[in-house]
Amino acid sequence: MTQHSGGGPARRATPATLLLLLSVLLALSSLAAPGAATPASAAEGDPSVSLSKKEAGKGGEITVKGTGWRSEALLMLLICGRSTPERGVIGGTNSCANADGRAVTTDKKGAFSKKLPVAEPPEPCPCVVHVATVTGEQALADAVFMVAGHATAPLPPRSEEGRLAVLATTRLEGGSSLLTWFGAPPARQLVFTVGNLGTEPVEDPVFEIGTAHGVYAPQWEERQWRGTVAPGGKARIELPVELSAAAHGDYQVSLRYGTKVLAEQPWGVGRPWGVTLFWVLLCLVVPAAVFRIGMAVVDKVRPRPAGTVARHAHRTRAPATNAPAHTGVDTAPATLPWFTQDSAPSKNRRSAPSENRPPPTTKGHV
Repeated sequence: MTQHSGGGPARRATPATLLLLLSVLLALSSLAAPGAATPASAAEGDPSVSLSKKEAGKGGEITVKGTGWRSEALLMLLICGRSTPERGVIGGTNSCANADGRAVTTDKKGAFSKKLPVAEPPEPCPCVVHVATVTGEQALADAVFMVAGHATAPLPPRSEEGRLAVLATTRLEGGSSLLTWFGAPPARQLVFTVGNLGTEPVEDPVFEIGTAHGVYAPQWEERQWRGTVAPGGKARIELPVELSAAAHGDYQVSLRYGTKVLAEQPWGVGRPWGVTLFWVLLCLVVPAAVFRIGMAVVDKVRPRPAGTVARHAHRTRAPATNAPAHTGVDTAPATLPWFTQDSAPSKNRRSAPSENRPPPTTKGHV
């Protein structure tokens, strides 16, 4: 009896223990649910973007938040059409509302929060909020967004995006010359390796090189490569890249084939200090020259005393044509009004007797 009565409470405690174990298992399964994968990926350092609204009309405003970015990195926020997070921004930033984009700098933890005005992109939806780094190592993230009232259209088939793909990291080769230091256009060679993923050869492909400064949209220029890429083959391609004269700052070089952007490469261009030196010297030389010219004009037109003017005129008077030749004996200058020949002293000159003066009295014999 004692054993039976003692075993009853032990058997009654077994269901409570099972319930406790079941609750622990449910808690662990909730932590492993798919919805909890986002914080984990953010903790691993992958850039992520979240929106305060998934849909808004033109003229509205949404708040864009991000985590997992580089600390104190400059980011560009754009609303882009013809885009999905899986396929990216088809056509590059030409598919985005660049005029209404915003720039933001992440904090020391790699997070940011920025309000973005809702604008209609030049391409139809599906749309995304595209966040990408402006300088440094390339990083980007897209979040699905719907612009209310904006046109929609299906994405083009993947086969229309070109059959070439970049197989290796692109790089810019080359250096600046002395002329670049004085404002000549900086130039480089964009080097990359492509592979033909199609079943037909690609002959003389035409690429597009885009250069963008800051948050502005890239300016595209066509570059044709002479050669053939066989199916399943690959080729090393070099395309020239040139900026405008006196360009400096942070630039982004993009490579596009068809409607697909294959690669993007940052390019930091130094300031042309030769141009600055030229303007500094110009600012010093021109005022000095103007000062000297001004002083010469002032010296020419300033009033002078009467005697100084007469002496200056006498010095500048041309010699007479009938003047006698110089005989080696100094001649007296022109007669001055305060000096006459009669008043000049002379040792050999005797004064003539005056008519009204009495004759001298003679002493001696009468």
